[in-house]
Amino acid sequence: MRIAVLDNDRSQADLVCQVLSAAGHSCQFFDSGKEMLAQMRKDSTDLLIMDWPAGDPEAADTLRRAKEKMAPDAPAMFLVSGSAEDDIVAGMAAGADDYLVKPLRRGELVARVSALLRRAYPAQTGTEQLQFGSYVFETRPGRLLKDGSVIDVTQKEFYLALLFFRNIGRPLSRAYIHEAVWVRETAVPSRTMDTHVSRVRNKLSLRPENGFRLVPVYSYGYRLEKLGAQ
Repeated sequence: MRIAVLDNDRSQADLVCQVLSAAGHSCQFFDSGKEMLAQMRKDSTDLLIMDWPAGDPEAADTLRRAKEKMAPDAPAMFLVSGSAEDDIVAGMAAGADDYLVKPLRRGELVARVSALLRRAYPAQTGTEQLQFGSYVFETRPGRLLKDGSVIDVTQKEFYLALLFFRNIGRPLSRAYIHEAVWVRETAVPSRTMDTHVSRVRNKLSLRPENGFRLVPVYSYGYRLEKLGAQ
Protein backbone atom coordinates (compact mmCIF):
# COMPACT_ATOMS: atom_id res chain seq x y z
CA MET A 1 0.00 0.00 0.00
CA ARG A 2 1.13 3.58 -0.75
CA ILE A 3 1.44 5.61 2.44
CA ALA A 4 2.15 9.35 2.64
CA VAL A 5 3.94 10.52 5.79
CA LEU A 6 3.78 14.23 6.62
CA ASP A 7 6.12 15.25 9.42
CA ASN A 8 8.66 18.04 9.90
CA ASP A 9 10.55 15.84 12.38
CA ARG A 10 12.80 13.90 10.00
CA SER A 11 13.92 11.35 12.59
CA GLN A 12 10.34 10.48 13.47
CA ALA A 13 9.34 10.31 9.79
CA ASP A 14 12.30 8.03 9.06
CA LEU A 15 11.22 5.78 11.89
CA VAL A 16 7.66 5.55 10.57
CA CYS A 17 8.87 4.81 7.05
CA GLN A 18 11.40 2.20 8.18
CA VAL A 19 8.83 0.34 10.25
CA LEU A 20 6.13 0.39 7.57
CA SER A 21 8.54 -0.42 4.74
CA ALA A 22 9.65 -3.48 6.70
CA ALA A 23 5.97 -4.43 6.92
CA GLY A 24 5.73 -4.34 3.12
CA HIS A 25 4.32 -0.88 2.45
CA SER A 26 5.61 1.90 0.20
CA CYS A 27 6.19 5.15 2.09
CA GLN A 28 6.72 8.67 0.75
CA PHE A 29 7.94 11.33 3.17
CA PHE A 30 6.93 15.01 3.07
CA ASP A 31 8.03 17.78 5.39
CA SER A 32 5.49 20.33 4.17
CA GLY A 33 1.76 20.13 3.62
CA LYS A 34 2.00 22.16 0.43
CA GLU A 35 4.45 19.70 -1.13
CA MET A 36 2.31 16.73 -0.09
CA LEU A 37 -0.91 18.19 -1.47
CA ALA A 38 0.80 18.96 -4.77
CA GLN A 39 2.01 15.36 -5.04
CA MET A 40 -1.43 14.02 -4.18
CA ARG A 41 -2.75 15.69 -7.31
CA LYS A 42 -0.41 13.46 -9.33
CA ASP A 43 -0.31 10.14 -7.47
CA SER A 44 -2.82 8.14 -5.49
CA THR A 45 -2.36 7.67 -1.75
CA ASP A 46 -3.84 4.72 0.13
CA LEU A 47 -3.26 6.09 3.62
CA LEU A 48 -2.04 9.33 5.18
CA ILE A 49 -0.05 9.58 8.40
CA MET A 50 0.62 13.11 9.60
CA ASP A 51 2.13 14.64 12.69
CA TRP A 52 -0.20 17.00 14.54
CA PRO A 53 1.93 19.76 16.10
CA ALA A 54 0.43 20.99 19.34
CA GLY A 55 -1.85 23.96 18.75
CA ASP A 56 -1.15 24.16 15.00
CA PRO A 57 -4.15 25.97 13.45
CA GLU A 58 -3.19 24.83 9.92
CA ALA A 59 -3.15 21.09 10.69
CA ALA A 60 -6.93 20.64 10.41
CA ASP A 61 -7.02 22.47 7.07
CA THR A 62 -4.16 20.37 5.70
CA LEU A 63 -5.93 17.17 6.73
CA ARG A 64 -9.25 18.24 5.19
CA ARG A 65 -7.59 19.20 1.90
CA ALA A 66 -5.65 15.95 1.82
CA LYS A 67 -8.81 13.92 2.38
CA GLU A 68 -10.44 15.73 -0.54
CA LYS A 69 -7.65 14.53 -2.83
CA MET A 70 -7.68 10.92 -1.60
CA ALA A 71 -10.17 8.19 -2.49
CA PRO A 72 -13.38 8.35 -0.44
CA ASP A 73 -12.44 5.35 1.70
CA ALA A 74 -8.74 6.19 2.07
CA PRO A 75 -7.98 6.51 5.80
CA ALA A 76 -5.89 9.08 7.65
CA MET A 77 -4.06 8.81 10.95
CA PHE A 78 -2.33 11.52 12.97
CA LEU A 79 0.42 11.48 15.58
CA VAL A 80 -0.09 13.53 18.70
CA SER A 81 1.35 14.15 22.17
CA GLY A 82 -0.48 12.24 24.87
CA SER A 83 -1.46 15.35 26.81
CA ALA A 84 -2.86 17.23 23.81
CA GLU A 85 -6.53 16.32 24.22
CA ASP A 86 -7.70 19.38 22.26
CA ASP A 87 -5.53 18.33 19.31
CA ILE A 88 -6.95 14.80 19.40
CA VAL A 89 -10.47 16.21 19.25
CA ALA A 90 -9.52 18.61 16.43
CA GLY A 91 -7.87 15.85 14.41
CA MET A 92 -10.83 13.50 14.62
CA ALA A 93 -13.21 16.36 13.82
CA ALA A 94 -11.16 17.21 10.72
CA GLY A 95 -11.71 13.72 9.31
CA ALA A 96 -8.97 11.50 10.74
CA ASP A 97 -9.84 7.84 11.22
CA ASP A 98 -7.40 7.11 14.04
CA TYR A 99 -4.47 8.56 15.97
CA LEU A 100 -1.34 7.39 17.76
CA VAL A 101 0.17 8.92 20.87
CA LYS A 102 3.89 9.75 20.79
CA PRO A 103 6.43 8.35 21.44
CA LEU A 104 5.55 5.74 18.84
CA ARG A 105 5.75 2.01 19.41
CA ARG A 106 6.55 -0.07 16.35
CA GLY A 107 4.13 -2.90 17.04
CA GLU A 108 1.24 -0.56 17.70
CA LEU A 109 2.01 1.47 14.56
CA VAL A 110 1.98 -1.61 12.34
CA ALA A 111 -1.17 -2.97 14.00
CA ARG A 112 -3.11 0.30 13.70
CA VAL A 113 -2.07 0.83 10.08
CA SER A 114 -2.98 -2.77 9.19
CA ALA A 115 -6.39 -2.38 10.85
CA LEU A 116 -7.13 0.83 8.95
CA LEU A 117 -6.10 -0.70 5.63
CA ARG A 118 -8.15 -3.86 6.21
CA ARG A 119 -11.25 -1.79 6.86
CA ALA A 120 -10.64 0.52 3.89
CA TYR A 121 -9.54 -2.11 1.36
CA PRO A 122 -10.96 -5.49 2.42
CA ALA A 123 -10.30 -7.04 -1.00
CA GLN A 124 -6.67 -5.90 -1.21
CA THR A 125 -5.13 -6.62 2.18
CA GLY A 126 -4.51 -10.33 2.06
CA THR A 127 -1.11 -11.88 2.44
CA GLU A 128 1.63 -9.95 0.65
CA GLN A 129 4.63 -11.96 -0.47
CA LEU A 130 8.14 -10.72 -1.07
CA GLN A 131 10.46 -13.25 -2.71
CA PHE A 132 14.25 -13.29 -2.76
CA GLY A 133 15.55 -16.40 -4.45
CA SER A 134 14.21 -19.38 -2.50
CA TYR A 135 13.13 -17.18 0.44
CA VAL A 136 9.55 -15.90 0.69
CA PHE A 137 8.43 -13.32 3.26
CA GLU A 138 4.68 -13.14 3.94
CA THR A 139 4.49 -9.71 5.51
CA ARG A 140 0.94 -9.68 6.84
CA PRO A 141 1.20 -12.78 9.05
CA GLY A 142 4.95 -12.33 9.45
CA ARG A 143 5.76 -15.77 8.08
CA LEU A 144 9.03 -16.78 6.43
CA LEU A 145 9.50 -19.72 4.05
CA LYS A 146 12.46 -21.30 2.27
CA ASP A 147 11.79 -23.67 -0.61
CA GLY A 148 8.16 -23.81 0.51
CA SER A 149 8.93 -24.81 4.10
CA VAL A 150 8.18 -22.50 7.03
CA ILE A 151 11.18 -21.28 9.02
CA ASP A 152 10.50 -20.84 12.72
CA VAL A 153 11.54 -17.26 13.52
CA THR A 154 10.56 -14.73 16.16
CA GLN A 155 9.01 -11.39 15.15
CA LYS A 156 12.32 -9.56 15.58
CA GLU A 157 14.17 -12.23 13.58
CA PHE A 158 11.57 -11.86 10.82
CA TYR A 159 11.98 -8.08 10.64
CA LEU A 160 15.75 -8.34 10.89
CA ALA A 161 15.91 -10.88 8.04
CA LEU A 162 13.55 -8.80 5.89
CA LEU A 163 15.65 -5.70 6.57
CA PHE A 164 18.76 -7.47 5.27
CA PHE A 165 17.01 -8.86 2.18
CA ARG A 166 15.51 -5.49 1.31
CA ASN A 167 19.04 -4.05 1.43
CA ILE A 168 21.07 -6.78 -0.30
CA GLY A 169 24.64 -5.64 -0.90
CA ARG A 170 24.26 -2.54 1.25
CA PRO A 171 26.23 -2.25 4.52
CA LEU A 172 23.83 -1.50 7.37
CA SER A 173 25.17 0.24 10.43
CA ARG A 174 24.43 -1.09 13.88
CA ALA A 175 22.60 2.16 14.65
CA TYR A 176 20.39 1.78 11.57
CA ILE A 177 19.59 -1.85 12.40
CA HIS A 178 18.82 -0.91 16.00
CA GLU A 179 16.41 1.84 15.00
CA ALA A 180 14.69 -0.27 12.33
CA VAL A 181 14.21 -3.43 14.41
CA TRP A 182 14.36 -2.46 18.08
CA VAL A 183 13.04 1.09 17.55
CA ARG A 184 12.28 2.57 21.00
CA GLU A 185 14.16 -0.04 23.00
CA THR A 186 17.07 2.18 23.96
CA ALA A 187 18.97 -0.23 26.21
CA VAL A 188 19.74 -3.03 23.75
CA PRO A 189 23.16 -4.61 24.47
CA SER A 190 25.48 -5.06 21.52
CA ARG A 191 25.53 -8.81 22.09
CA THR A 192 21.73 -8.92 21.72
CA MET A 193 21.97 -7.69 18.13
CA ASP A 194 24.84 -10.05 17.40
CA THR A 195 22.85 -12.97 18.80
CA HIS A 196 19.83 -12.14 16.63
CA VAL A 197 22.02 -11.79 13.54
CA SER A 198 23.63 -15.16 14.29
CA ARG A 199 20.21 -16.78 14.67
CA VAL A 200 19.01 -15.31 11.38
CA ARG A 201 22.16 -16.54 9.64
CA ASN A 202 21.71 -20.06 11.02
CA LYS A 203 17.93 -20.40 10.71
CA LEU A 204 17.94 -19.15 7.11
CA SER A 205 21.15 -21.03 6.24
CA LEU A 206 22.69 -17.87 4.81
CA ARG A 207 25.76 -19.63 3.50
CA PRO A 208 27.53 -19.47 0.12
CA GLU A 209 26.11 -22.82 -0.99
CA ASN A 210 22.62 -21.30 -0.70
CA GLY A 211 23.55 -18.18 -2.66
CA PHE A 212 23.64 -15.66 0.19
CA ARG A 213 26.19 -14.64 2.81
CA LEU A 214 25.55 -12.49 5.89
CA VAL A 215 28.82 -10.93 6.96
CA PRO A 216 29.99 -8.40 9.57
CA VAL A 217 31.36 -5.07 8.40
CA TYR A 218 34.23 -4.20 10.71
CA SER A 219 33.45 -1.42 13.20
CA TYR A 220 30.20 -0.65 11.34
CA GLY A 221 27.51 -3.32 11.15
CA TYR A 222 26.42 -6.09 8.79
CA ARG A 223 25.83 -6.72 5.06
CA LEU A 224 23.87 -9.43 3.26
CA GLU A 225 25.59 -10.44 0.03
CA LYS A 226 24.02 -12.27 -2.89
CA LEU A 227 26.39 -14.72 -4.54
CA GLY A 228 25.95 -15.81 -8.15
CA ALA A 229 22.66 -16.29 -9.98
CA GLN A 230 19.53 -17.12 -8.07
